[in-house]
This record gives sequence, C-alpha cells and structure tokens, in this order.
Amino acid sequence: MAVAVGSGRPGWLERMRRSSGPVRFHQYTRGTLYCFAVSEAVLLGFWCVAGSGGDDIRLVLPLIALFVAVCVCHLLLIRDGLRYYLGAAERPTGLAVAYVVLVVGGIAVLHTGVGTGLLNPGAVVASTWLLMFFPGPLLLVLPVRRCVALGAGVLACSTLSVVAAGVRGEQLGYHMSAAVFGMAVFGFSYRCSGWTMRVVNELEEARETQARLAVAEERLRFGRDMHDVLGRNLSVIALKSELAVQLAQRGSPLAVEQMTEVQRIARESQREMREVVRGYRETDLHTELVGARGVLRAAGIDCRIEDDGSDELTGPLHAALGWVVREGTTNVLRHADARLCTVRLWVTGPGDGGAGGAGPVAELVMENDGAPRSGTAAGGGSGLAGLRERLAVLGGTLTGERGSDGTFRLAARVPLRPADDGGTGRTGRTGRTGGDAGGHEEGTTER
Repeated sequence: MAVAVGSGRPGWLERMRRSSGPVRFHQYTRGTLYCFAVSEAVLLGFWCVAGSGGDDIRLVLPLIALFVAVCVCHLLLIRDGLRYYLGAAERPTGLAVAYVVLVVGGIAVLHTGVGTGLLNPGAVVASTWLLMFFPGPLLLVLPVRRCVALGAGVLACSTLSVVAAGVRGEQLGYHMSAAVFGMAVFGFSYRCSGWTMRVVNELEEARETQARLAVAEERLRFGRDMHDVLGRNLSVIALKSELAVQLAQRGSPLAVEQMTEVQRIARESQREMREVVRGYRETDLHTELVGARGVLRAAGIDCRIEDDGSDELTGPLHAALGWVVREGTTNVLRHADARLCTVRLWVTGPGDGGAGGAGPVAELVMENDGAPRSGTAAGGGSGLAGLRERLAVLGGTLTGERGSDGTFRLAARVPLRPADDGGTGRTGRTGRTGGDAGGHEEGTTER
C-alpha cells in the first residue's frame, strides 16, 4: 500500500512496525486465522475448477454459491468469535448457527449428489475439507466439550452418509482420517490462538497496572517524606506558640524566647521542605538510573543504560541530572507507549561542542521509541519547564524532540565547571542556588 508523497501519513506497514508488541501480536494472530479461512476457500475453489470436471454445471454453480457463503460466514465468525472470546462483545449465536447450517447443508448436498450420481465421487473430498475447518471458529464461541460433541456428531453423520452414498475402501478411510486429523489440528489452533491473545491482553493490563503503581508508589514516598519533615516540626510549633501565648498573658519575658524558637523551627522546616521538594535528600544520579531501569522493566519496557561519565560529576550535577532521569522515566510511563528506552551519559572535553564551548560538558540523553500520544505536547509540561529552570541555574540546557520515526529524545547538557557571567554577580551555582531553593523549584516536576 503506497502513501502519497507529502501526505505526512505512514503506510500500514510502517504503522504496524511502530505499533506496540501486543498490538502486533493481535494483528498477526488474527491474520493467521483469516488465512485459514482463505485456505478453505482456495481448496473449495480448487475442487470446483478441477474436481468437478464431468459434473453438470447447473449443479456446480449452486455449490459455488454455497461455498462462498460458508467461507464468508467463516471469516465473520472468526472476527466476532475473537471479540466474544476476548470479552469485547456478546456471543454471536446467530452467526454460529448460520455457520453450522451452511456447513452441514453443504456436506449433505455433496453426499446426496454422489449417492444419486449427479456428482462424481471426488465430491467427497470437498466435504472432507468442510469438516476439517468446521470446529475451528466454533471453538471461539462454544465451550470445548459442547463443540467436541457437535463436531463428533457431524463427523458421524457425514461418515454414515458417505457409506450410504456407496463410497468404500481407501476413499472412505481418507475421508474419516483426514477429517479427524484436520478437525483436531484446526480446532486446537483456533482455540490456542484465542487463549494466547487473551493472555497477552492480561499481561498488557498488568503492565499498565505496574506502571500506575510505580507512579503511585513514588507519590506515596514523597508524601511520607513531607510528613516526616513537617509533622513533628508543626507539632512543636503549635505547642511552643501556645506556650508563648500563655507566657505573654502573664507578662513573662520568656514568651519572646519561645517565639524566637518558633521562628527558628519554622525556617528549619521551610529549608527541609525545599530539600525534599528539590530531591536534595535522596536524588542521586546512580540511584535514579538503577531505579529507572527497575521501574521501566517492571512495566514491560526494555531499559538500556550507558554510563560513561557519572564519576566525573559533582554533587549538584548528580542531583540535577538525577531529576532529569526521574522526570524522563515518569513521562515514559505516563505519556508514551514505548518498548525500548535508552539512557546515555557521557562527558565531552573542551572544544567538543559542549554548552558554552569553554570546558567539559556532561550530556545525558533519554530516548524512547514511543513518542507521546496525540494531545501530549512534547516538552510542554510543567515538569520539563521546572527541569529547564533547574539546569539553567547550573548553566545547562534541556531539549525535548519528537522524531519522525516515532521516537522522543530528552537531552540535558550541563557544564562541569560553570562559566563566569561577566560581572553580573551570577556564576553558575553561586548567587542563585539559594534563591531558587527558596521559590523556584517547589512542585515544578510532575510526579
């Protein structure tokens, strides 16, 4: 299927290649089952062309119409039967009944034609092919025991009618053995295909649940940290404030000391809260890399890490790039449909094209093959905006790019040694770190 130049829409092969693993597996399995139905049509068509050479054309044409109806019903029953088996639709009872009636009617017409001499004995071969494919789509609709009983009854009636038509010897043996073998093989194939698709659906649901749980666990961890930091201090502030009120009512000078202590605890709580929000307590690049790999693999996403420069980074760079890894991992889990995520970290030497071009630069790139779904602006969330502010304090940059091949690339570049800004009073980390800790970073990263 060709795509018009300039249309901007990939062809169906490209869309299938870029689709997720479960989607591709469903497409492959459905295509395989449809090929079985097409194979039945080809075999019946072959008999109509080559096997009915001496038969009256007035009898063959109705048979062709009957075979076409059987094959169309077969295809429709595969489609609706899979939907029912996967829990996405109601049981197609009417379609299943029509399929059984068409197959049984076709076998009866063929055997009656052979018995009356209107059709040559080779018509039994066509009835054998009808029997071989008969239980396949029904096993997607009916319970196994009921379908086996129905298939055995149809096979028994077919055998009796073949004997009544005067077919004996090798042809009768071929009819019975081929029918039994084909019914078992195709029935097993159809049922196992549907069961495998159901298992894949359950695994995909489990993967999505694990991804949601990973995000929820991180939120709970953050909430516990905030409780641990503020819970005790707020209780102390409340008690000391109450004590200061009582002392002030008595005219005691100790009330001033209590309020001074309340002020100190409040400032200490504010500092600790900012440290938790910015991740200074636990955010470490090595820890975040290991955590990202574990969370992504638990969510069914292959994660590859290439670390060639973290040993050369200082504490602030470790924390900043650790936030990049954490936010990038969260975005992959929440906004992408990825199968592979690659994290690369390296340090470029002077003159290698780093930020500022004056010294070594640490570069971290996170790339995944599941670009944000439609409606999600690449790089437009408040989390990435907060990361840009955090890296700007260190003289770094952050870019997010969506590739034409369905990839998303998050790249951070930070100089190892901040360059002087030429006398404005701001040099990388100095002069702004404390200020940003006081007002810019709280809550900027989407957790």
